[in-house]
Amino acid sequence: MRLELRGITKRFGSLVANDAIDLVVEPGEIHALLGENGAGKSTLMNVLYGFYDPDAGQILIDDKVVDFDGPGDAMAAGIGMVHQHFMLIPVFTVAENVVLGHEPTGVAGVIDVAKARAQVKEISDRFGFHIDPDALIEDLPVGAQQRVEIIKALSRRAEVLILDEPTAVLTPQETDELIAIMRQLKEAGTSIVFITHKLREVRAVADQITVIRRGAVVGTVAPTTSERELASMMVGRSVELGVVKDAATPGEVSFSVRDLTVIDAAGVRQVDGVTFDVARGEIFAIAGVQGNGQTELTETILGLTRPTSGSITLDGEELVGRSVKEVLRAGVGYVPEDRSTDGLVSAFSVAENLILDRYDQEPFARGLALDPVRVRSSAVERAQEFDVRTGSVDDLASTLSGGNQQKVVLAREMSRPLRLLLASQPTRGLDVGSIEFVHRRIVAERDVGTPVLIVSTELDEVLGLADRIAVMYRGRIIGTVDAHTHRDVLGLMMAGVPHDEAVAQAAAHQTVLGQADRAVETSSEEDA
Repeated sequence: MRLELRGITKRFGSLVANDAIDLVVEPGEIHALLGENGAGKSTLMNVLYGFYDPDAGQILIDDKVVDFDGPGDAMAAGIGMVHQHFMLIPVFTVAENVVLGHEPTGVAGVIDVAKARAQVKEISDRFGFHIDPDALIEDLPVGAQQRVEIIKALSRRAEVLILDEPTAVLTPQETDELIAIMRQLKEAGTSIVFITHKLREVRAVADQITVIRRGAVVGTVAPTTSERELASMMVGRSVELGVVKDAATPGEVSFSVRDLTVIDAAGVRQVDGVTFDVARGEIFAIAGVQGNGQTELTETILGLTRPTSGSITLDGEELVGRSVKEVLRAGVGYVPEDRSTDGLVSAFSVAENLILDRYDQEPFARGLALDPVRVRSSAVERAQEFDVRTGSVDDLASTLSGGNQQKVVLAREMSRPLRLLLASQPTRGLDVGSIEFVHRRIVAERDVGTPVLIVSTELDEVLGLADRIAVMYRGRIIGTVDAHTHRDVLGLMMAGVPHDEAVAQAAAHQTVLGQADRAVETSSEEDA
């Protein structure tokens, strides 16, 4: 199937999400859509998949114009989509999820379960997915759930498969497995549209890369294009890739967590006996796949959740039992993982959001009343210092881009003396330009002697920022390593493999890759 989009335009009120976009996906091609968050990538694919009607433009399949009234029409035309947030029913089996909506039936309309199982097994065996048709979705790891989504699309005879940010929730090993699957699908003749903002992955697998910025196509380039060039195309300026920092000079231990356990209302141990220390002038990172207790850990440190047992001390002072306000007043700066829900009040102005935790203190309060002049003048200074791009500090926080919202949170938390900076997913959903800024500010906070605790699912971020790394799996810290640990080792640990075993497995994997590379080189020399 040859897919072409011509002049696709999609507006939401005054916002032009897609501006006359042209895109061609050739048969059996992996075509990457690269762009920062909010660039319009997902909107374009939702137009293609029938979720949105375009305001202008055409969709062509094999040079014939098609018109989709909904996803059902797109699926019937041979287009499948795997969404960033999986659309699976946890209590159903793999087979039940795959055939949902087009169930094979037998006598009297009864679902033919055996046929459903066979359908899943045939596709799974063909591509080496190793998926049990009778497994419950809720019992499968994230990478396996994603394969179920792919099987679901292929069972509907998809010839073009859209993958929307497919690696966002995967470990590095699961990402490698997905890339291998994409190559298999390509060899079998399936075209893939790969939506991402991760430069390393797009260069590893794509045949063509189309870069979108602010709703418009910047250009289509080959995967040999450097990461620096791709980043510049995405952002519109030169970007420093990676974290630039000097070696840490840690001081004495300032923040300590001891035997911390959190059991939720359902009796599940979300945090299980966690112990670690953070020194002054050190960035300590907690790595792990989302959902392994990191959220509960950070909420407990802040005072949002009361632990079942354990201790949390800052400069020898116990924080367990204190309110959130008391923890913040003790000198803890907190950057939450969900800035829109937990970090900002969207209906408040930028200036108001910058004083959320100090509105009743000098210099912003005069008795029981706010001092609007001081509030606004301070906000203007913070906006300039943290490069918050807004027409006015009186604008609502909801009008800002994701990157600028994150800068508001950072400006608020880092514009006061801190005894601990706690940042959870500090660059989630940000483009490479905003990531560069956030990382620079975090390193600067470390360099003035503040202990910094980072929680992140982004392995590149952890390796770039951290001075020491703890890996969290199913509520427990299964190992603490230095920042020079190989990414393959960390990835295996994030999947629950103990450190020594992870080192051995990673070494074996590198040996196999080296043998394969030498075999290719030998074959090339013989051909020559």
